[in-house]
Amino acid sequence: MEYKYCGHSGVQLPLLSLGLWHNFGDVDDFDVATQMILRAFDAGICHFDLANNYGPSPGSAETNFGRILKENLASHRDEMFISSKAGHDMWDGVYGTGSSRKNLIASCDQSLKRCGLEYFDVFYSHRYDGVTPVEETMQALIDLVRQGKALYVGISKYPPKEQQLAYDILKEAKVPCLLSQYRCSMFDMKAKRENFQLAADNGSGIICFSPLAQGLLTGKYDNGIPEGSRAARSTGFLQQSQVTAERVEAARKLGAIAKRRGQSMAQMALAWVLSDERVTSLIIGTSSVAQLNNNLETLNNLKFSDEEMAEIDAIISDPVLWF
Repeated sequence: MEYKYCGHSGVQLPLLSLGLWHNFGDVDDFDVATQMILRAFDAGICHFDLANNYGPSPGSAETNFGRILKENLASHRDEMFISSKAGHDMWDGVYGTGSSRKNLIASCDQSLKRCGLEYFDVFYSHRYDGVTPVEETMQALIDLVRQGKALYVGISKYPPKEQQLAYDILKEAKVPCLLSQYRCSMFDMKAKRENFQLAADNGSGIICFSPLAQGLLTGKYDNGIPEGSRAARSTGFLQQSQVTAERVEAARKLGAIAKRRGQSMAQMALAWVLSDERVTSLIIGTSSVAQLNNNLETLNNLKFSDEEMAEIDAIISDPVLWF
């Protein structure tokens, strides 16, 4: 595993981090979840990315992670970097969502109990909710650090204006933003254009999620929508309407480049996100040890020639592909 320093800090993160957004809830196979976490740790993935609402059911990914940690990795806590977040819908009532101090403080306390931890290495504001003053949200994060419940803080998916304000508030309080988390893939480059440089200029590390565009960049949909795939479900983050002919054709062309590189389409898509020198780490989501191992093989070929980059850019520059 390769590691990279996170922004203007002494913290190193693995190039690949394991996310527990999917496949670690109480509807999933606990034994498989355990195997994936242990394999990831053995491979040098020391960063595990959680959020209070990950599941389903909400909170169950943290509960399962806490159990796996206690039963298998308790003596390795200081070798691990564990993050969680709050801000999306979690519990009933008006205080169970959003970016208020009320929600963040209660969420962090609940998440620590579910995970069986004394502190998180980094705790994020999961989103800017459009209502809560950024000053209020950042003060809550600052206080979590001063209370010893988090070592560092981060922001996720903040628009540029609020992103800069968050950096300024945190810097003034001497609790700088360690990590800025954004969605990024060959089909979703908005954060590369609008947020990455702002983070880099302010000394924040950048960690990316959804590098495979919910499976569109794996070749899975090259010949239609497979039964049981994300797009085949009535609910979820990838709808059938998003599996367009243009995206499928672009994925086929990208797959041809990946084949020439000796990689799977998914491996090349991960390597492409990591090719941006501003990116500290990339969150992968896996459903099996085999898939995790496939993702790990990405690290064997991270370099792109100028010709390969030009060919990729020509394919993905069409706005009709973008999310």
